[in-house]
Amino acid sequence: MKKLFLAFVMILMIGVLAACTNSEKAEKETPVKEGETPAEVGKTTIKVVFKDDGPSNPVAVTYYEKLAEGLKKDMDLDVEFELVEVAQGDYAEKLNLLLYSGEIPDLIYFQGADQQIADQGLLEDLTPYIEKSKYIKSTMNPHNEARMKNYPYLLWIKPLDPRVPVVRKDWFDQASTSAALVENPTVENYRAFFDEIVKIGKSTSAVTVAGDIRELDYTFDMAFGINQTWLDNNNGFEHFKVSSQTKNKLKFYRELYEDGLLDQQYLTKKHDTKQEVFYKGETAVIPGTNGKVIDIYNDRMIVLNGEKSELEVLPPAKGEYQGFGATDISKESRGVAISSQSKNKEIVFEVLDYLASPEGQKLDRLGFEGEHYNIVDGKIELTEKYYGDWYARYWEPNKTEFDLSPKTPLLGEAAAKSIEMVESYYSEDNAFVLPEEYIAQWDAMENLYKEYSADIITGKKPLDAFDEYVEKWYAAGGESLTKYANDNIK
Repeated sequence: MKKLFLAFVMILMIGVLAACTNSEKAEKETPVKEGETPAEVGKTTIKVVFKDDGPSNPVAVTYYEKLAEGLKKDMDLDVEFELVEVAQGDYAEKLNLLLYSGEIPDLIYFQGADQQIADQGLLEDLTPYIEKSKYIKSTMNPHNEARMKNYPYLLWIKPLDPRVPVVRKDWFDQASTSAALVENPTVENYRAFFDEIVKIGKSTSAVTVAGDIRELDYTFDMAFGINQTWLDNNNGFEHFKVSSQTKNKLKFYRELYEDGLLDQQYLTKKHDTKQEVFYKGETAVIPGTNGKVIDIYNDRMIVLNGEKSELEVLPPAKGEYQGFGATDISKESRGVAISSQSKNKEIVFEVLDYLASPEGQKLDRLGFEGEHYNIVDGKIELTEKYYGDWYARYWEPNKTEFDLSPKTPLLGEAAAKSIEMVESYYSEDNAFVLPEEYIAQWDAMENLYKEYSADIITGKKPLDAFDEYVEKWYAAGGESLTKYANDNIK
């Protein structure tokens, strides 16, 4: 009798523990909101904050509704997304104000200012999630993997984003210097091409950029020996911005400017005005982010100037090295993070992993059926609306394949070529994340570089003013930063 009583008590205890466990699990994963009906219990709400994707954006609302439908259909994952609006203005600043107010969504898109949030332990280390992922691990690019090892809080599976120079193909084909440029793109051959292309296009300048020389540097840096942020000059590491290599590069840019080949108004150009003078033929060459952006340039050029004006991608200049610049692998500069405070971390990552699956990629890359694409004879045909409006919110792995109609490729010839060219020159940088105590000094040092480089190129200061700039750069914090680099770069 006593044994039966003890057994009965044990059964009751197991039942109570099971009920508690189930209750705690339900409370943790699918909390019941005030006003919910019992039928709604079991649906997990995921709060998402993403630039420009608040509840006031109807395309974003539809996107996340369709994402929820796909998760339910393909993964049996019952979720709904609650989009968080971010105040207008600087996104990084407004996002941090939101986070510091105590509202921390489950899934957060950062575009800067993430490190201080990570330093407070508010972002989840994504390494163990990626290791056991079904799709993400196999779709990551080498630079994603390297960045994740150094900073495991942001994930951004996108192609590399160097700027590549493009020119109208009809002008390129007319130039007698084009063949030499492609076969041996030395700085001298680039100069000769610039000289000729201005005459062919009757352009005001050969090349323009948006406000400073960074876009131009992607083409020319490595030719001048600038293959990493910190150059090994045999006596230790030296920042490239105070190197003799940079002085030589500025001398070249100065010559282009003096001869009218570099746009005389490049310092005041914005991205839209840079593109406008390109489409009008006032400048012959502009740099653009490889891939989708080149497609946008190409399509707009053809609309305004006809099929003959499709774009040709130019190679990076060749000299001591060749490439579109070394890739910074210290961390992702933007990307998505999972809040360490979220009660739904596993589910949130399942969503991210699903977006790397064939089904998830179809939504993320192609948009909405009937609007951005149609199925015709079993093939996917992209619409004009796709080419004009759609972009992948999350992942763009290189290996994803779609059963596309040959009439509507995902990327045009120039855009696809630009991605292949950038990937073929991939090399890793030795840049590192600046410790917080150097950030204010770095801003001052950057301002010095921008001031002196602009003044040297435009002739306001002589080339020898570079030596004066170097002294000021070291005095403004460069000396201690250089010591830190030499102590820490391996």
